[in-house]
Amino acid sequence: MLLPVDSAWLALERPNNPMTITVLMRVEALTTERLTDFLRIYWMAWERFRFMPVQRVPGWWWEPDPTFALHHHIETVPDAFDEAQLQAWVSARLNQPLPDYRPRWKFWLLPNAEGGSALLLRIHHCYGDGVALMGVFERICTRSPQQAPVFYGATERPDSGRWGRAAQAWLRSLNTEVETRHTGSVGDLGTAPDVRHPVERAAMTGLRLVNELSQFLIEPEDTDSPLKAPLLGRRSCRWSAPVALSSFRSAAKATGCTINDVLLACVSGAVRKQLETADLDLDDAVLHAAVPVDIRGSLPDGIEPDPGTLGNYFGTVFVPLPVDGESALERLYRVKHETRKLKKSWQPGIAWGLTSTAGLLPSPVRQSFTELLCRKASAVVSNVPGTPEPRYLAGCRITEQMYWVPQAGEIGLGISIVSYAGQVQFGVVSDEAVLPDPAGFLSDCLRALEDYPGYAGY
Repeated sequence: MLLPVDSAWLALERPNNPMTITVLMRVEALTTERLTDFLRIYWMAWERFRFMPVQRVPGWWWEPDPTFALHHHIETVPDAFDEAQLQAWVSARLNQPLPDYRPRWKFWLLPNAEGGSALLLRIHHCYGDGVALMGVFERICTRSPQQAPVFYGATERPDSGRWGRAAQAWLRSLNTEVETRHTGSVGDLGTAPDVRHPVERAAMTGLRLVNELSQFLIEPEDTDSPLKAPLLGRRSCRWSAPVALSSFRSAAKATGCTINDVLLACVSGAVRKQLETADLDLDDAVLHAAVPVDIRGSLPDGIEPDPGTLGNYFGTVFVPLPVDGESALERLYRVKHETRKLKKSWQPGIAWGLTSTAGLLPSPVRQSFTELLCRKASAVVSNVPGTPEPRYLAGCRITEQMYWVPQAGEIGLGISIVSYAGQVQFGVVSDEAVLPDPAGFLSDCLRALEDYPGYAGY
């Protein structure tokens, strides 16, 4: 049976908004034969890729495809593509749902694309999140063309009681955190009341959980803006040329911020430029970015997944975008302030739990719940780090990798940032009603980087 957090992505899907992750790689000299052999041995070692999600009372279940054949999931496109044609072709794939009568993933190989072979993967979000997929590629893509993967694959074990055990383990971890924080804050004074009693500890946990949940739900909704226009259901994507990671690292070091702070501030600057031409008072505007946060490392035993396994283990935080900030530095330090606050909160875990319930709710309630959350953000900003060194797929060097994540509900703008082999690439996907020109927005993100001290150039 699918865990509720995985099946939620099936429940959130709409005909004009497929909940699929798209990954694009540039792989030198990759051929169909090499790709097929590689996937048969290494990709298929994850048993989940042979399964398809099937809805049966009371939920969704993983069931093996009785007619599974690898060639159903690999397509070679021999046409020659220049960069503009490739971006238009990838955009067209983004708008196509995957067949529901087969496992929901597929590879396309474009061996004659300008700049080297392009490999596109589209996979439904129910199989795993971006970190899980990057973990798969990290295990099967080696550091040397002569090296073979050593540890890879995972069996699919049905375990219908896992969710209940996971919820109990999570509540125990909250109790422990409350006790640790309380005794650690005043215990040295010798005046702290004894909160180690289970009833008192549970009460404190409950109070903080209610407070955090309330703060999460009452986060103000975003201001009506061109980014909140009714969606058309037609999306297009663009991606940047690689930028040296050192450019971001030097700017972060010079300003005392993190690389993530710099990235979010660049996005804020690009959003501000988009809104300057609109009839909108930026001083009063409220805009948030929904930012996925990997929570694997903070999960207790019973919930934390084994390394290399698939699944969705992230929560979402709503980071205010300081679009009213006049200068790049003001926007950067305001982003830093907000992200520091969110790092100390339980919001990622709460969002993970709330997302898990989406697939269990009746359709009208689920739609209202989704709309409530989506009104609190105007964009999704996702950052998944890749490997620091170049990797090889089937003995062929991967020169670039990019990905795009879906946007649930009525959010029509997604920004993806991926680091790989000392480089960073920005990707943008947008509904035509929200952002007709994603290429211009992409350029604005990159130009915003130039405004920060320590910027080292492309």
